[in-house]
Amino acid sequence: MQVDVKFLTLKRKRGGPVRRCQYTAIDDATRVRALKVYRRHTQANAIDFINYVVKKFPFRIRTIRTDRGHEFQALFHWHVADLGMEHVYIKPRTPQLNGKVERSHRTDKDEFYQLLTYRDDVDLVKKLAAWERFCNYDRPHGAHKGKTPYEALRQKLS
Repeated sequence: MQVDVKFLTLKRKRGGPVRRCQYTAIDDATRVRALKVYRRHTQANAIDFINYVVKKFPFRIRTIRTDRGHEFQALFHWHVADLGMEHVYIKPRTPQLNGKVERSHRTDKDEFYQLLTYRDDVDLVKKLAAWERFCNYDRPHGAHKGKTPYEALRQKLS
């Protein structure tokens, strides 16, 4: 499982830009993703996000791979260990080692955020949840020859 944070600067109709952080988890094998937006990137939010991911994913997570951002340091590391998972850091300045999550952020930018006008956080959370569902259940994925991530998961489980 690859986990990372995408920093967002959202446009709204009136007023200045709004800054948020999108936490993203993506399974290496199936490309099933979980997305959640926070106001700040902190260890507490990273821990909350991992708890969300564990509840959301229909399979056991063995390893979480992150960069060395401050949100993924000691408290996060030990929380992941307490959940029975291994936490592995990628080498510094090598985002390509978390390439699947980085590529998914580009898709989010091109296909979701570019078309989004920020109204408020409630609207953003609702639209991001719909986008997550679309990506997991309806959007064909090149890595699976046009199958969706959940179709790929069903195939691996059968």
